[in-house]
Amino acid sequence: MEIRENRLQQVSEVFMLFLRLGVTAFGGPAVSIAMMQDEVVQRRKWLSSQQFLDLVGATNLIPGPNAVEMAIHIGLLRAGWWGFLAGGVGMTLPAFLIVLALAVVYGLYGTTPQVTWLLYGIKPVVIAILLQALWTLGKKALKTRLLLGIGIVVIAGYALKINEIFLLLGGGLIALLWSNRGRLKFPLPALLCTPWLSFPFASPFGYLSLFLSFLKIGFIWYGSGYVLMAFLRAEFVSRLGWLTEQQLLDAIAVGQVTPGPLFTSVTFIGYLLGGFWGAILATLGIFLPSFLFVALAHKVLIGVQNSSTARSLLDGVNAAALGLMAAVALQLGLAAVTDWISGLILLAALVLLLRFKVNSTWLIAGGALVGWVSSLIR
Repeated sequence: MEIRENRLQQVSEVFMLFLRLGVTAFGGPAVSIAMMQDEVVQRRKWLSSQQFLDLVGATNLIPGPNAVEMAIHIGLLRAGWWGFLAGGVGMTLPAFLIVLALAVVYGLYGTTPQVTWLLYGIKPVVIAILLQALWTLGKKALKTRLLLGIGIVVIAGYALKINEIFLLLGGGLIALLWSNRGRLKFPLPALLCTPWLSFPFASPFGYLSLFLSFLKIGFIWYGSGYVLMAFLRAEFVSRLGWLTEQQLLDAIAVGQVTPGPLFTSVTFIGYLLGGFWGAILATLGIFLPSFLFVALAHKVLIGVQNSSTARSLLDGVNAAALGLMAAVALQLGLAAVTDWISGLILLAALVLLLRFKVNSTWLIAGGALVGWVSSLIR
């Protein structure tokens, strides 16, 4: 009985900790993981520094949002399988509820001049945040000429409408083969001979199709949260024709102004497409693979991260992911910067991000304010 009460207390502690982090973790996965490190290593002593670093390395080897997967891993180590659920749910629930509320407001007022002008000011800031992420991550990820070349080729491939999955896996495979060229004696896998063009075609909306689309993205997505934009655009703008470029950019903007993972932009999209149940199905579809990956690979991945073969594969995937981010940044930038005011917002946000390290949340609030003021003086 005492053991059971102790476990329930541990589960409760896990849930409340990640619920609080889910409310306050603005600034992306790096900020979320830094806050976790302070809480579970420095303050609570749940993990050693080395254990925490091992988990960070492990989450980089599986698809999905790293911050959420860290919460799931930590919950599992601390409180078993109920902690596994408590960590993931606690980390995602606040952002889901906030984004759902904003989606309802957007559905009611999104076409009114007031909200339109707020988003007019926010969108260039979103592009600036994306460019800053590209700059920061690129310095770490594109560390060799090969990796830089993979990123450039992926940008060109995306422009030619080559399938995003093929580009990601192809980038990883090229890096793997090149890094291990003296040891690998087998021909290129048949994967490279499979069809890789993705032709757009419109499709009628359906709840099952919505869920399966997000489930597919959740299973195959690699890279930072910003890479998600490439998959969302390819699936819902180009292939299915369910969203416009502007609606996608609005969803990303909403994901930026809320705490938690950028992945909760899918809650917004799900609501736009299918109301409350669309939001539920979209959120379940995108996050369910993360729980499955952690459950299946929790012990294995800690050993795999020390493999040079796995490291080279991941380096190539990361380089390809940055190429996708750059291609999408260009496309969305053309939709966000429509005149000289939005151009100035973009430049000012870039300077404040790169030179003065201003928190992105304040920049988005400032962009909204500039958009509102612009609506008054026009």
